[in-house]
Amino acid sequence: MQLLLEKIRQQGIVLPNNVLKVDSFINHQMDPQLMKEIGKEFARRFQNEGVTKILTIESSGIAPAIMTALVMNVPVIFAKKRKPLTLTEHAYTSSVYSYTKQETNIISVSKDYLKSNDTVLIIDDFLANGEAALGLINIVNEAQAKVAGIGIVIEKSFQEGAKKITNKGYRLESLARIASLENGTVTFYHEHSLKV
Repeated sequence: MQLLLEKIRQQGIVLPNNVLKVDSFINHQMDPQLMKEIGKEFARRFQNEGVTKILTIESSGIAPAIMTALVMNVPVIFAKKRKPLTLTEHAYTSSVYSYTKQETNIISVSKDYLKSNDTVLIIDDFLANGEAALGLINIVNEAQAKVAGIGIVIEKSFQEGAKKITNKGYRLESLARIASLENGTVTFYHEHSLKV
């Protein structure tokens, strides 16, 4: 997805410890036109999977999930990181460690919104170590629903997340795959493979 790659190259900021800051267009301030195109691309890639629900995690996954759901005409569920008083024991839960925030959260989804006959597309903004995606997969499995696949806006291909997901047999579609953030420079996977 060329538009996304250009945005990352122009506005992405590489921070220490392999962190890519994209908060000027994805997860603090958002570019609605870019989000619209991201939604259309995920919908195109998963159009034949019979998706009935889209599942994401708060908060950065919500925008691409909503845009995808808009095109696919299905509801979005987002896993909450802090269990509100209104969400009683009637919930699916999973433990997720955040590499960026260095903290563990128990994420939860109400059993009212995820049923065993659902086919669920998981959408998130980043894939690094795979903890968020695996936590969402656990929730879908707990509901005895079907995982249609995992759609990721930006994948850090040099970390273990993609391998963990694909080794479990799940379909993974990443719109931008980053091979390296070495020396403060973003190198995309297709560029890296050309150099090797």
